[in-house]
Amino acid sequence: MIQRFRQFVHPPTASEREKIVAEISDSAAPDFDFFLLVVLSCSIATMGLITNSPAVIIGAMLVAPLMSPIIGLGLASITGKGKLAESALEALAMGAGLAILLSMIMTMVNRALPFVAMYELPNEVLARTHPSPIDLVIALAGGLAAAYAMTRPNMSAALPGVAIATALMPPLCTVGIGIALGNRSVAGGALLLFTTNAITIAFAAALIFFLQGFSSSRKRSENRKIPPSLMISAALTIVLLVPLSYYSLRFFNEANENRQINDIVSAEVGQLNAELVELNVQRTTDGLNMIITVRTNTPLRYNQVTDLQKEVATALQQPVTLKVNQVLAEQFDPLVPPTFTPTTQFTPTLTLTPTATLTSTPVPTATLTFTPTPGLAEAIIGTMPPLKLYQSPGGPVIGNITRGQSLYLLGEREEYEGVVWVNVMDTEGRVGWVPELYMYSITATPEE
Repeated sequence: MIQRFRQFVHPPTASEREKIVAEISDSAAPDFDFFLLVVLSCSIATMGLITNSPAVIIGAMLVAPLMSPIIGLGLASITGKGKLAESALEALAMGAGLAILLSMIMTMVNRALPFVAMYELPNEVLARTHPSPIDLVIALAGGLAAAYAMTRPNMSAALPGVAIATALMPPLCTVGIGIALGNRSVAGGALLLFTTNAITIAFAAALIFFLQGFSSSRKRSENRKIPPSLMISAALTIVLLVPLSYYSLRFFNEANENRQINDIVSAEVGQLNAELVELNVQRTTDGLNMIITVRTNTPLRYNQVTDLQKEVATALQQPVTLKVNQVLAEQFDPLVPPTFTPTTQFTPTLTLTPTATLTSTPVPTATLTFTPTPGLAEAIIGTMPPLKLYQSPGGPVIGNITRGQSLYLLGEREEYEGVVWVNVMDTEGRVGWVPELYMYSITATPEE
């Protein structure tokens, strides 16, 4: 079989093999040019990952300084050149360490300034934290293509595409980002991806060089046995399938659970005549922490949110902590013109009238201080941004307050983060808290 392959592909001559070995040895050496390309490629890849830019990351892949040492290791395992193996291994180890260190520093600097606010991990970072057997197949095909192209001078145009397919620098930079952020799962997953790519590419390169007639012996036999080094690299590649399969299974189960959570939350939110916009789930030892954003044309009440939390926890059969962000929106249908109804006008319930609790002595109609007893107040905020009604000082939003809306002061005051909050009740009976500085107290006077 090996003989038929060599007859079909026409292996390089002895002089061509020597030239190929010399070129790979030069490119795999840990010299100034190599480390300069590592620094530049790492800088490009790290910035691309932080800014979540695929185009920038592809630019870093094209530089591909780590491909040469890995190909050199594959060649050294077949030819038995100890000096080449030592040089390539040193370049790979030092280059990988330099890339991780540089990406850590760049991430820490970005967090301290920051140039780009990282409120959550970018998708390009997350994409390199869940390696699977598919990544091994990609690395195997890419390594075969890279090694074969290096033995064929007229096929050098294929190398840039191989560099993009078998990405080496972005996973290393993801390791540095994960370490800088203190996220071990990100760093571990990306390190496994880099290890998979490196070992698989080295094995693929060794296989191609063996089939092309490279050998450590000057007497080259057409029917020689497979060298032990090639069998060892093949065994390492097969062993990598174990952690890759584990990561794939865990990721599949997590994705399936996320889909179930999304379906349940969407259905429960729909029961409230609202629409689920965004769902953020964090898994803890105590259960699930959810932050959901819903779009609705009617503000949700506190009891509706608590009922929603209970229904979701019951459906998922595990404890759930829920926070709801509301986006108030009015929906228009071009086929159904809006119809004005009296409900859009002010009703007599908003008219201030004397009550039994008001005094008959004329007093100034406005005062900037609150009395400890319940009273009447009016919102004095402008239209942008609208004032919110909060469940507690600085807590979740439970409704909006318009300019001039009447509120009942319930007499309680609290200070939170340097701001004085007052307990109020609006005309719909909702009880909540608002900053005191937006309130204008009203004391009604009898008509003369």
